[in-house]
Amino acid sequence: MSIAPLTASDARHTVAVLIYDGVSPFHLSVPTLVFGRIGAGGPDGSPYRVVVCAEQPGTIATTAGFDIVVGHGLEATETADTVVIPSWELDRPLPETIRDALHRAHARGARIVGLCLGSWAVAASGLADGREITTHWSAAAELARAFPAVRVRADRLWSDDGDLITSAGTAAALDCCLHLVRADHGSRVAAALARVLVLAPHRSGSQAQYIPVAVPESTDHDAIEHAMVWARTHLDEPVDLDGWARTALMSRRTFTRRFRDRTGASPQQWLLQQRVDHARLLLESTDDTMDRIAADSGLGTGVNLRHHFHRLLGTTPAAHRALFRR
Repeated sequence: MSIAPLTASDARHTVAVLIYDGVSPFHLSVPTLVFGRIGAGGPDGSPYRVVVCAEQPGTIATTAGFDIVVGHGLEATETADTVVIPSWELDRPLPETIRDALHRAHARGARIVGLCLGSWAVAASGLADGREITTHWSAAAELARAFPAVRVRADRLWSDDGDLITSAGTAAALDCCLHLVRADHGSRVAAALARVLVLAPHRSGSQAQYIPVAVPESTDHDAIEHAMVWARTHLDEPVDLDGWARTALMSRRTFTRRFRDRTGASPQQWLLQQRVDHARLLLESTDDTMDRIAADSGLGTGVNLRHHFHRLLGTTPAAHRALFRR
């Protein structure tokens, strides 16, 4: 198969989608579909030119049991306006050749995009040091440990830092690419594309909605854990800090210090998160009113529920219930 060489004569915005052996076809399809379908006349009418490339051109295996043929190597990143890494693997080292290609592209002004676990490759490149990125919630803690110079967010659908854009999981990658179209060509164009793809033009909420509610495990050997379990079983009651500390047989000061060492948050901050998580579970699994859920979660009133729910999860209780309605 003959692949036409890339030239600088095409005035369209070039999107280089960088993949690897063993890529997920679904992840690959997200940027190629969004940027390739923006024009009313299909790919030929799109203001974007999408080029799929790999470290070495040739046959690339996928996780779906079939292979694809990639005609372009890393030279595609040399002229790209945007370089997209649609996915990655946590145990896959970033080759030096790819790292250098990303740095060269970034240095001449290209936009670097990491979708889902593609943010791992962005972090491994060093381009995100001292900056903030988003990734799939399930990999956020591991990514933060592996790259301590990077600030990792697990509560957003995407992060746009201008020249560095990262997103959460697979569906959020669609939101992120649509956001880039909106930034490049305006809301009207993005909304028209969203209708073609049967997507919401702008999805509200955050990734925090999808993180599973923690299941408490009781233990007789950890005083702080014992206090945490006790608090989770008394969410519908006022929890006095002094009384809470006594359940761990500690003074208020010692309890607060050890609690922060254990969780990274103050007791009050942690307790509020547990209350909101409990309210989230009730919204998903019951028909209770907002006031009843607020009372059962220890948030007092429906007004307090809406305030804290929106502040911590980025959406309203009613919108969350509608999204997860059984």
